[in-house]
Amino acid sequence: MECPVVVHEGQKLNKMAAIGQKWVPLYQVDAFTDQPFGGNAAAVCLLGDEPQELTDDHLQKIAAEMNQSETAFICKLSPQDDFISSSVFRLRWFTPVSEMLLCGHATLASAGALFYVIKNPSSQLTFQTLSGDLFARREGDFISLDLPENKSQPQDGGKYKDLIKATIGSFPVQEVRFCSSVGGDLLIRIPDSITREQFEKMTPDIQGMMAAHQEEIRGVIVTLKGSLENGCVDDEGVQYDFVSRFFDPWSGLPEDPVTGSAHTVLASYWAKELGKTEFYGKFVYFDVVLYFHD
Repeated sequence: MECPVVVHEGQKLNKMAAIGQKWVPLYQVDAFTDQPFGGNAAAVCLLGDEPQELTDDHLQKIAAEMNQSETAFICKLSPQDDFISSSVFRLRWFTPVSEMLLCGHATLASAGALFYVIKNPSSQLTFQTLSGDLFARREGDFISLDLPENKSQPQDGGKYKDLIKATIGSFPVQEVRFCSSVGGDLLIRIPDSITREQFEKMTPDIQGMMAAHQEEIRGVIVTLKGSLENGCVDDEGVQYDFVSRFFDPWSGLPEDPVTGSAHTVLASYWAKELGKTEFYGKFVYFDVVLYFHD
């Protein structure tokens, strides 16, 4: 996945008085865009020698105060490391209400803060996370992310019928799958006959989704195979391999404008469906290029 970022600099966060009057560098980064205030925003905090002073409760409260879909916390692995010259860091992500197993756009935002603001000269950064090691590389004016494959399994749609109904309304269902390894994503594929216009006008019943929530579900991915016939093409007339949307009202954000973690599920699914390892997709308002490899 190759993506640009925009970093808003100059902010600092005053930590809670209980742990002293210290300051932590904080940046708001717009991922998946080259325009200020576009893309998908994440807050990024650089935790130097303070991680041992910050409990998970502190991190959760910081994320709640930031009120972004995700706040990333970058930690040094040892006191001898520094953000400029080191290339391996620990990375955690919190929504305003909980910690995440994987977050693509906040990983991209973290790499952007280190590369472009801190001026880390490394060609590649490694982030140690709850989902394993993730890699961010410089690719010209872009940042390329290597994220893990997350496989989904076929499901009986009846188990989730209320949630599916609340999400896609009267749209027919072609296939339902579930992926547990990203915290629980339900994947709904709708028939190829649905047009892009219909897909983009789909309006979930958010209150209905909240009421139908099941504990194992983190979010709902809805996807449609692209074709010339259903209008899934870009402004130049190039066909998208697939288009997708992601809904996660339980984290406080009804719809994610673009999400890297959902694409770890989508890439695995569409690689088998299309027999391809490189994809051109559309996620709500953003074009994405994905490379799939075992």
